[in-house]
Amino acid sequence: MVLFRPLEVLVLVFFFALASCTSLLSSSSGTHNALWIPPLLTGTTTTAGTEFQLTVSATTKSFREGKETATYSYNNTGFWGPTLVVRKGEKVTIHVNNNLPVETTTHWHGLHVPAAMDGGPMQVVEPGATWSPTFTVMNQAATFWYHPHLHTTTAKQLALGAGGFLLVRDADEAKLALPRTYGVDDLPVVLTSRTFDASNQIQTDTIYGDRLLANGTLNAQATVGAQVVRLRLLNAEIERAYSLGFADNRKFFVIAGDGGLLEKPVPVTRLLMSPGERYEVLIDLTKDPVGASVPLLAYNRNQEFGFPGGEPNQTGDFGSLLNNTTFEVLNLKVRAAGTEALLTIPTALITNNYPTMEVSNSRTINITDQGPGTPFTFDNAGYDMMMINQTVKLGATEKWSVVNDFVFGHSFHIHDVQFKLVSRSSGPVGAWESGWKDTFFIQRNETVSFVARFEDFADPVNAFMYHCHMANHEDGGLMGQFVVVP
Repeated sequence: MVLFRPLEVLVLVFFFALASCTSLLSSSSGTHNALWIPPLLTGTTTTAGTEFQLTVSATTKSFREGKETATYSYNNTGFWGPTLVVRKGEKVTIHVNNNLPVETTTHWHGLHVPAAMDGGPMQVVEPGATWSPTFTVMNQAATFWYHPHLHTTTAKQLALGAGGFLLVRDADEAKLALPRTYGVDDLPVVLTSRTFDASNQIQTDTIYGDRLLANGTLNAQATVGAQVVRLRLLNAEIERAYSLGFADNRKFFVIAGDGGLLEKPVPVTRLLMSPGERYEVLIDLTKDPVGASVPLLAYNRNQEFGFPGGEPNQTGDFGSLLNNTTFEVLNLKVRAAGTEALLTIPTALITNNYPTMEVSNSRTINITDQGPGTPFTFDNAGYDMMMINQTVKLGATEKWSVVNDFVFGHSFHIHDVQFKLVSRSSGPVGAWESGWKDTFFIQRNETVSFVARFEDFADPVNAFMYHCHMANHEDGGLMGQFVVVP
């Protein structure tokens, strides 16, 4: 099992007191591999709606020369899984078949579905069994994902490769002049890292990996046209955050967050992503010559104290060769643009209606830690499947304030709803994170507040989760439950 943070404070204080030399660690080492694009899975149309078959199994993948690596994957892809595509308003049934030798669950991260269909720790799928949730897609067009959520083993199953994208499409997004040819100018990109032992096996007890993987590809490169290109970025790390930007510091444009499109593109040169977060971005390559390389980097060196992966140690419980460095996550290789290539960045996207003026109740959630040797918790209580930590009335619009008074950052995620960030005690909410969200980074000594409307689904028995999306923290107890009641 992945270690918690019992020595977090001691390790950070000690190592951040040390000076380390400036470095640029390129994951490419001069050689690139073609970015693997997960296959599309559009389902089968039946009289009852659209049905999908997802089977999670123990598989293998050849990452490096020598012995193949033991992995978990959906539909025998070797690592990760297919990309499910659904439409807003569509009724879907997803048959999740467990071919693993252990229990698992599959959670639809970011989707607004009934609690019994959510795939949290309570919806366990036994080895050899099938779980078939049915729901109507209510979210707007956005990039979501699915992954295991079995308490105490989420980190291990994620580390072995279980997960996949889930894309929602709708009529409003379809009207916009955006790249949307999957795998060509609209690329799903899941970022994570792994450490391999001498036998090429994934070390599942490490928190930070030594080697960056993009879509499960080492030293990844995508060949794209000299045009506007869309990346659907997902941080699926166990714990590491990323401060993304291009090697030439060019501007790129955030067009969507976790839950859907922004109202207009937001230009940035850096984009912070904590585990579980998604952003859709546009990159203008129209002025880049054919054959040019445009590296996307993680500028993780010299981040503020408490940044996940900012620890300068390379070995030990919190060590990694990527820690406190700037390293390449994906290289874009430019080819000639196609005849129907998009060549301009749109100036406007959609109109969102946020419930920020309708708050009927407020509550505060504290991230707590009794010191070295103890895991992080919410409000001094570790996760208990039999305990309901919060009760919300159906139809309520609530303001939740999450308080982190300790020395390490976290990634807060809530099930069931998309929310609007309304304040950060450290400064203004960033324009790039101003849209619908379900996950956010909260740095040390910060309070973050959001507003959400809890509608459509009431169930006093089946609970939704809120938790840190750093899977080792979640497994260690930094998770709570809430029910929505009539």
